Amino acid sequence: MLQFIVRRLIVALLVTATVMTLAFAMTRLSGDLAISIAGPGATADDIATIRKAYGLDRPLLVQFFDWVGRALTGDLGDSYFFKTRVATLIGDRMPVTLTLGITGLLIALFVSLPLGILAAVREGTGFDRTVTMITLVGQAMPAFWLGLTLMIVFGLELGWLPISGADSWQSFVMPGVVLAFSAIPALTRLTRAGMIQALASDYIRTARAKGLSRASILLKHALRNAAIPVVAIAAVQLGFMLGGSIVIEQVFALHGVGFLAWESIQKNDFPVVQSVVLVLAVIYVALTMLADMLNAVLDPRLRSA
Repeated sequence: MLQFIVRRLIVALLVTATVMTLAFAMTRLSGDLAISIAGPGATADDIATIRKAYGLDRPLLVQFFDWVGRALTGDLGDSYFFKTRVATLIGDRMPVTLTLGITGLLIALFVSLPLGILAAVREGTGFDRTVTMITLVGQAMPAFWLGLTLMIVFGLELGWLPISGADSWQSFVMPGVVLAFSAIPALTRLTRAGMIQALASDYIRTARAKGLSRASILLKHALRNAAIPVVAIAAVQLGFMLGGSIVIEQVFALHGVGFLAWESIQKNDFPVVQSVVLVLAVIYVALTMLADMLNAVLDPRLRSA
């Protein structure tokens, strides 16, 4: 198990290093940062002063390793626009994004697991085909369109839920549902496929021969093995939700990390942009490692993979 963890940790470090390099490179390839900061009416002297003040006159490799060194100590630099520490900005906004992502994942699991199990039990029936159709529709549905539709129906017409802000738990219901729709198709299909394969296994036939109850066979024996790919995909989906929440946070005016990234891109606040990319990537890598370890616990054969 220790070797398994070490291998996964090495891969995680390599992925993080790659993300740091790409995040730094993309901000530099977008143009001269000093000109972007100075604005369209700045003179050459103004640009030169800004370039020197922010260290942009140094070689790119020096700037990169300086940023990496400070990031490893938790220092993500200062925001050009907000005039405060980037780590503070992200820390203040992260609870909103985490709440939104976890809400979306819980809703997705609550819907997809029962649907996948029931579709597997009733394989080939009308219910199974209906579930397949629902997953296809959910996969193709644009998140912003669903968000606006929910706002009109449940926010404006019925008045059941707030349409913006993060003042209460009700504020996360509609955006959580929108995020969940992006994960429900994959989780439902995986649950269904895993349950179908598990129910056709010899140990399930043995359990039936022993007279175990249907609920015990489905939930205790079949679901344990069917859940292995679901666990991995759930962690990946949570990472996607955290990283892809920028559209949902815009639609519902939730001032999380995604909204911060959008603001920073508009204002050319590149230290914030590259730091948000780094932080979300680290969270994604950590979630993927956690999923790998959970899978290794559920299925010891994966430890030698």
